[in-house]
Amino acid sequence: MMQTIRIEKMTREDIEDIVAIENATFSIPWTIDSFVKELENSHAHYYVLKLDDHLAGYGGFWKIIDEGHITNVAICEQYRGMGYGKRLIQELLEEAKKMNIQRMTLEVRESNTRAIKAYEKFGFIIEGKRRRYYTNPIEDAMIMWLSL
Repeated sequence: MMQTIRIEKMTREDIEDIVAIENATFSIPWTIDSFVKELENSHAHYYVLKLDDHLAGYGGFWKIIDEGHITNVAICEQYRGMGYGKRLIQELLEEAKKMNIQRMTLEVRESNTRAIKAYEKFGFIIEGKRRRYYTNPIEDAMIMWLSL
């Protein structure tokens, strides 16, 4: 049976599931309070990917004048490698274009070659490095940019 895939704006009701994904994905996860504040941030635009009624992933970016900064993208472990992350990133980029964003940027752990390769497939290019950007463990971040 095919699952219905929906991508929609994040709501307060989504935050508990999002934080569960955060905790399972990142070494320094955002808190419930962090996501509540993002809902109140006029620069922040967050979306959730739902399979039927189950939240399977989320992603978001900040719009700053004509640039977008992707802050988070994560998919539940059981749904990784099935194309849902790609679908979510496509949606983020489409929403950014609707907002007249000209360029998108993000940081990714230098060791996260899977994510780097995924972003490169969208046309993102590594344009710099932030030394010791990440903690737990300490690691450099690759700065990637995409012109829309």
